[in-house]
Amino acid sequence: MRTYLDCLPCFMSQIVRVGRMLGLAEEDCLALLREFAGRFDEIELSDPPPKVSIALYEMIGRRLGLADPFREFKREHTERALRLYPRLREKVAAATAPLSLAARLAVAGNVIDFGVASEFDLEAEIEQVVDGGAFGRWQEEEFFSALARADWLLYLGDNAGETVFDRLFIETLVERFGIKVRFVVRGGPIINDATLEDARAAGLENCAELVSSGCPAPGTVLELCTPAFRSLFASAPLIVSKGQGNFETLSENPAPIFFLLKAKCPVVAGHLKARLGELLLVENDW
Repeated sequence: MRTYLDCLPCFMSQIVRVGRMLGLAEEDCLALLREFAGRFDEIELSDPPPKVSIALYEMIGRRLGLADPFREFKREHTERALRLYPRLREKVAAATAPLSLAARLAVAGNVIDFGVASEFDLEAEIEQVVDGGAFGRWQEEEFFSALARADWLLYLGDNAGETVFDRLFIETLVERFGIKVRFVVRGGPIINDATLEDARAAGLENCAELVSSGCPAPGTVLELCTPAFRSLFASAPLIVSKGQGNFETLSENPAPIFFLLKAKCPVVAGHLKARLGELLLVENDW
């Protein structure tokens, strides 16, 4: 998915919202706005938004003097999700269709996204999922059919905290299909996207092999990934792509991908022909 003109004011509002969230003074936020606006002539609209946002979050990190400005937020939300995990694990185990519920809980966790919002109600999102609301196109049958044909799965992670819900889904996948899962994290800290450290904190190494894409963007920009990861991606019989950032960077890719996400912005919702706020499981033939 390319960058639209509508994305540019969104980038600017992210600077203000995230800057305040991280404790930057108004003068620092203004300086960042001026610096990023000064780089507009470098933006290629053919690039996906997560690639454009690399420079934005590098600027914020430099201004704060921190390599991982969201580290404490990621730790806090991972711990919060882990407190919910035992109860959700019981719900999944008792469900008539455990894998279906685990998939829906995994997409509920996609609400933990500081690139889009500074506040969200995780518990309300979970209750909404359990009650069966807010689902858009949901190609569960096609996904389960593809799972039955695959001998392993590449799972592209998104945000820290959300990783706990991914863990529950992956554990259920392994129990149901006996499938090997490779869970992919970012190449380094950016926003609250999951790194190796964050995935381990969620307990994912107990149910999946952890792999870094090497990508510095809040998505999977293949040209910025390591050769080893690109080879792994090309050989994957089935790929689960979590979140908007991975959708934005892979929506044109012909690989065997199922996108699992919440449509959080009008541009992505429009691109998906979905309603804003819908929870989606869609094959990349959409």
